[in-house]
Amino acid sequence: MGESAPQRYAVVTGSNKGIGFEIVKQLASSGIKVVLTARDEQRGLQALEKLKASGLSHSVVFHQLDVADAASVATLADFLKSQFGKLDILVNNAGVSGTVITDKDLASVLISNPGALSEDEKKKAVTQTYELAEECLKINFYGTKIATESLLPLLKLSDSPRVLNVSSTLGKLERIQNEWTKKVFGDADNLTEEKVDEVLNKFLEDFKKDGPKLGGAYVISKAAVNAYTRIAAKNFPAISINSVCPGYVITDITANTGILTAEEGAASVVKLALLPNGSSSGQFYNRTEVSSF
Repeated sequence: MGESAPQRYAVVTGSNKGIGFEIVKQLASSGIKVVLTARDEQRGLQALEKLKASGLSHSVVFHQLDVADAASVATLADFLKSQFGKLDILVNNAGVSGTVITDKDLASVLISNPGALSEDEKKKAVTQTYELAEECLKINFYGTKIATESLLPLLKLSDSPRVLNVSSTLGKLERIQNEWTKKVFGDADNLTEEKVDEVLNKFLEDFKKDGPKLGGAYVISKAAVNAYTRIAAKNFPAISINSVCPGYVITDITANTGILTAEEGAASVVKLALLPNGSSSGQFYNRTEVSSF
């Protein structure tokens, strides 16, 4: 018998339901020890029970985590350090839509075929407030950045470190209406974290002044995640850091419209998490295919 491969450890943020939950399940099923995280401890523990019922009790542990709170992320880092001594895979999955669905039927049309609705119907479908927009940037972008930066020292101790940022094709540059933003995010060679902050601050200023643009906060948050993926991949060449759109998945964020199940959405992310060493970094994947930013 050869030596068994060393145990690998993963963290999946926002993983008490939806795609995150399925990512935990699939990683655990492939022999990785996974930390399931959730903002709400009760929901996290319920999700853990569900996984235990499917026979994965040895492979999954729960830890409370609010990605937008640096102290919460630091607590998780301490836990990982004392329990495992390293981290091999980080999946930044925690995300919110930046809107509240006010009419489910209209919302599902809005997501699948926005052209079919009048401006009034669009406004009726979802509510977007400044507070929701701010929270969306805080969780989707800053949460991804804080989690990545705080867990980097542990990822550096892995012999196959991977970071996957769950993003969306909605964050592609072609979806951005503001020309200045498009230019800043499109200039890959000169992208910096400061420039990303500048774009997001400007977005919030404009929102305050002119009100919401449809899907604005979500789109810009994912465009920022994609920009950060490129910056981090350049800054940390020893770690494979990519963004992935899991596809159009039936989850709470899509008002359960989607065409893929959470399981199918998760499969793409898991496949990328398990790619062999030396695989690409700084890429945006649409499911398992490399796509343009």
